[in-house]
Amino acid sequence: MAFEKLPVMTRKYTSIIIVLVWLLPFFSSAQVTNKPAFRLVPLGVLGGIDESNLSAYMLAANGTNNYICLDAGTLHAGIKKAIENKAFGVPTEKVLRQYIKGYFISHAHLDHLAGLIINSPDDSTKNIYGLQSTLETLKTHYFTWASWANFADQGEAPALKKFRYQPLTPGTETAIANTDMKVQAFPLSHSNLTSTAFLIHSANAYALYLGDTGADAIEKSTNLQNLWQAIAPLIKTKQLKAIMIEVSFPDEQPDKTLFGHLTPHWLMVEMDKLAALTGTDAIKGLDIVVTHLKPPANSIVKIKTELKLENKLQLNLIYPQQGKPLTF
Repeated sequence: MAFEKLPVMTRKYTSIIIVLVWLLPFFSSAQVTNKPAFRLVPLGVLGGIDESNLSAYMLAANGTNNYICLDAGTLHAGIKKAIENKAFGVPTEKVLRQYIKGYFISHAHLDHLAGLIINSPDDSTKNIYGLQSTLETLKTHYFTWASWANFADQGEAPALKKFRYQPLTPGTETAIANTDMKVQAFPLSHSNLTSTAFLIHSANAYALYLGDTGADAIEKSTNLQNLWQAIAPLIKTKQLKAIMIEVSFPDEQPDKTLFGHLTPHWLMVEMDKLAALTGTDAIKGLDIVVTHLKPPANSIVKIKTELKLENKLQLNLIYPQQGKPLTF
């Protein structure tokens, strides 16, 4: 029967159904876009002297328990705190041994890897990812029989082979074992050594974690500019869900004593450089997870106040709390 010959009410309802069917893909697409891509569980969020709360962030594709650990300054205390906050419904040892699929160490300073070393006897077999220079320091200074024990697969004999060193090559995306995620490493300048940024790729989404870094102008470097150029297209397409970046000192800290760290002023200088590549509309509202704030408490208050005042780009500034999950 021709459409024109159907009763008027039948034609009306048929037209509505056709329109709804046509619109369905758009509603489905919107739902997928708005669904968080990542789950982040901070195990430690501070820089400085509090050994129970040092840089370590578990990250997984949302809806999975296949986590990686971005730096590992604090593990045991952070996992216990996360369990207290109901981030995990399993014992501490299961999170350590089964949920964490690998470690990504940005640089070989103790506040970014002490938890990995201390917990190594109770950990399970997995990979340690990092730039070759970082892994060399682990091999020659930490996983040695003079300082601890060699739980890795290279270095002093006997090598216990619990951990496998997996060097990352800048510019090359690498699959992360036992997850569906991939990673690309970017070198950063951190005073007298090379730190690392890790760009994590899951399905069609990305998250960026930066280890300790100074501003390009202070470090006499182009590392951050190179990183911004690489991620700008992902911000324009809304694929980059969050940037995790350090701010260690308030603005009163002299540039000559920053030692490869950022202040609110220098973070916003770098964000302005990124906005110049993306356009201010694209970067507005971008989740910026502020890491590595250094005690004492009054310095942290100053950092937060200064960041709020200097946030002309209207970034969504997030201050992670130990053991409390975030999604983005």
